[in-house]
Amino acid sequence: MNNDLLRHTLATLAYRAEKALRDAPPAFGAFRLAEGSRTAVEIVSHMGDLMDWGERMARGEYSWEPKPTDYWAVACDRFFASIGSFDRALASSTFEKYPPGVIFQGPIADALTHVGQISIMRGAAGAAVRPESYARADIAVGRVGREQSATRREFDGDASKRK
Repeated sequence: MNNDLLRHTLATLAYRAEKALRDAPPAFGAFRLAEGSRTAVEIVSHMGDLMDWGERMARGEYSWEPKPTDYWAVACDRFFASIGSFDRALASSTFEKYPPGVIFQGPIADALTHVGQISIMRGAAGAAVRPESYARADIAVGRVGREQSATRREFDGDASKRK
């Protein structure tokens, strides 16, 4: 695994996250699936923490510094700013202290899991994210902000029944 593959993974994360976060209902940030579980805004805030941690790992530091927020827009903006910083750090990383696999299995894999949680929560909140053929998505290394390709491969219905 090299920095190009890690950067492509970050671009994939950004693409999927942008889709899951876009047009969320106004009260969605406070939504939680069950008592004791995280709210949507707590999950997105944590995703920003993960991206900051990943950036530090790419620069050779192992430092966890959570910065929680209760505001949906602030958490979403921070996530995209942090993933951009992480991507720039990966572009120049020599991985002397933390190899790509460690960076992937920690902050990146965790954030991918959380995007899935947000997508499930959107459905449970009555604002489902449309299915898409992500293998056909227009994802590009370095495109890690809110501005993602307008070309989508979305469809209606259950993907398990598509041929």
